[in-house]
Amino acid sequence: MSRKKQHMNLREALPLIGITISTFIFCTSEFMPVALLTDIAVSFSVSESQAGMLISVYAWMVMLLSLPLMIVASRIGFRKLFLFIVALFALGQLLSSLATSYFMLMAARIVVACAHAIFWSIAPPMAVRVVSEDHRHMALGMVVMGESVALIAGLPIGRVIGLALGWRMTFACVALITVLILIYLYFVLPSIPATKPFSVRRLPVLVKTKALRGIYIFVGVLMTAYYICYSYIEPYLLQSVGLEEHVVTIVIACFGVAGIVGSMLFSKLYARIRLKFLCVCLVALVAAFFTLYISKELLAGVLVACMVLGMGSTAMNAVLQSEVIRYSSLDDQAVATSIFSAIFNFGIGSGSAVGGVVASSVSVGAIGLAAGVLGTVALLYCLVVVVPRLRLPRS
Repeated sequence: MSRKKQHMNLREALPLIGITISTFIFCTSEFMPVALLTDIAVSFSVSESQAGMLISVYAWMVMLLSLPLMIVASRIGFRKLFLFIVALFALGQLLSSLATSYFMLMAARIVVACAHAIFWSIAPPMAVRVVSEDHRHMALGMVVMGESVALIAGLPIGRVIGLALGWRMTFACVALITVLILIYLYFVLPSIPATKPFSVRRLPVLVKTKALRGIYIFVGVLMTAYYICYSYIEPYLLQSVGLEEHVVTIVIACFGVAGIVGSMLFSKLYARIRLKFLCVCLVALVAAFFTLYISKELLAGVLVACMVLGMGSTAMNAVLQSEVIRYSSLDDQAVATSIFSAIFNFGIGSGSAVGGVVASSVSVGAIGLAAGVLGTVALLYCLVVVVPRLRLPRS
C-alpha cells in the first residue's frame, strides 16, 4: 500500500520561499551585465567584448573560489553561512553601484562572486533539507524557478531601470532588495544540522565516481556552448535581428517565461523519465542554437529559439543538479555541488570569452553557429558517456 503524500507545511514553505527569492536575486545580479552590456560599455568607453569580460571574470572567480571556499565553509552551520553570504552579496552590489571606473566595477563584481561561489554550493542542498522527502523534487524545482523568474522579471526590470535611471541605479536597487531578503531569512531560516566537515581526502572519491565525473565534463562543454550564445544575446538581437530596445527587453523576458515552464516540466516528468527528459532537453538546446544562426531575418524563428533556450536550459540545470545530489552522499553533497558550480561557471566564463571573440572577429550573428557546433559535441558526449553512467546504480 503506497504512502499518501503530505502537503508542504508552513515551516517548510517559508524558508524554501526565502531560498527561492535569494536564487532570484543572485541570478538577476549574475546576468545583469547581459541586459546592460551596451550601456556599461558606453559609460566606460570600452568595447562590448571588454564589457562582456565582466561576465567572464565573474564566472571564472566563482569557478576558482567555489571549491576552496566551500571546503573552508563546510565547518560553519548552513544558517550562519547562508546569512553571511547574502550580506556579502548586498555589500558587493552597493560597491558596484558606486563604481566610477571599469576596473572598480570589476573589483566590486569579484566581491559579489565570492558570495556567489558559496551560494550555489549550498542553496540546492539546503532547499532539499528544509522540506520532507516527499517535496524534494519540488524544492529543487523552486530553486531553479528562481532563476527563471530572474530572467522574466529581474533582468527586464533591471534593464528598464538601467535605461531610465542608469545602470548604477540597477545595482543599487538589487542591494536594497537583498537587505530586505536578509532580514526575512534571519527570521524564517531554520538551523540545519551540520554535516561532517569535508576532508580534502574525499575529493578523489567524488571525482572517481563515474556518474559525477561524466556530469562534470558534460556541464563544462554544454555551458560553454550555451553562454557563447546567451552572453551576447542583447547585441545579437539589436544588431543582427534589428530589434528595438523595448522589444529586446520583451524577448529577454521570454527566456524566463519559458524557464518557468521548463522547471514545471522538470517537477512533473523528471522522476518518471529522468534520462529521456535529459536527452530531449539537450537535443532541443542544440537545435535552438542553430536556429538562432539561420533565422536572423525571421523574427518568429528567433523568438521560438529563445523560448526553447530558456525552457531547455532551466530544465537541464535542474536535472543535472538533481543527478549530482543523487550520486553523492549527504556529507559530500555541498562540496559535490560546489564542484558542479565551479565547472558551470567555467562554462559561463569560457562561453562569454569565446562569444566575445566570435562577435568581434566574425560577427555577433555567428554566435548561434559557434554554440551549435560545440553543443553538438556535448550532445554526442552525453549520449555515448553520460547517459550510460547515469543508468548505473548509486553506490
